[in-house]
Amino acid sequence: MLAPMPASLLPPLLLLLCRSAFCQYSSDQCSWKGSGLTHEGHARDVEQVYLRCSQGSLEWLYPTGAIIVNLRPNTLSAAAARLSVCIKPLAESSGTNIYLDRNGKLRLLLRDQDQARGKVQCFGIQEGALFIEAIAHTDISRRTTAFQYELVSDRLGPQARRAGGAPCQPCSDAEVLLAVCTNDFVARGSIEKVEEEEERSSVTVELRRLYRQKTQVFAPGGVRVRRWTGHIKMSPQCAVRSGEGEFLFTGTVRFGEAWMGCAPRYKDFLRLYGEAQRQGTNPCHMDTD
Repeated sequence: MLAPMPASLLPPLLLLLCRSAFCQYSSDQCSWKGSGLTHEGHARDVEQVYLRCSQGSLEWLYPTGAIIVNLRPNTLSAAAARLSVCIKPLAESSGTNIYLDRNGKLRLLLRDQDQARGKVQCFGIQEGALFIEAIAHTDISRRTTAFQYELVSDRLGPQARRAGGAPCQPCSDAEVLLAVCTNDFVARGSIEKVEEEEERSSVTVELRRLYRQKTQVFAPGGVRVRRWTGHIKMSPQCAVRSGEGEFLFTGTVRFGEAWMGCAPRYKDFLRLYGEAQRQGTNPCHMDTD
């Protein structure tokens, strides 16, 4: 745990925002780690936490009272207002309920008993701050609330929040073309296997063309012939099956996992891409040879 900074060195605004007997500040604006033991005897204290990175983590040991977590990008722009936030609780996370706080109105986001499942939850950055309230327990020594977070650009289209378990929605032609230009990965290939996991499906794919990947979620899978293999997560409502032809896979990478976005059949993508090319409406160029 970081030692409290002397009050004389704290900016006046932060002193006003801190209501607890002791304030905890981290020099790392991406991640925060603190302890509820500083709230001992002050069970109603509420502490403000500010995180200003595109991704990071929070770890609250021995939670008591409450903290408000303000997640903001480090730039101010119109695009920043359209960001979404995704959080993924760690397997051992417990001891609190997590709410969205907008102007003092709370909306439950994650119950204490649901955090250990590690289910990703996403919300618009304009929907409010995270209000994390400790649950009263006689023994808090084994309780820690911990999660990872990522800021997601809404320009990725309707698939941007699908890591949170949103139902599958068909993409329009315009959304498919935009996904090719902006998504974390774009690849051409086939579905080899579909496995049902808890509240999601895992699709094993074999790729014959990898146009782009943000991180190494797909690995080379062939010796003589250039191929890639990997797994793409998706909502079980999508009801995909293996062996149904060739697709153009696009999507986002969330917490090191690929999540399916728009995935038209490749022949359908060629048709709409060629039509947009003739009309001069393609947002970007893609090599379809």
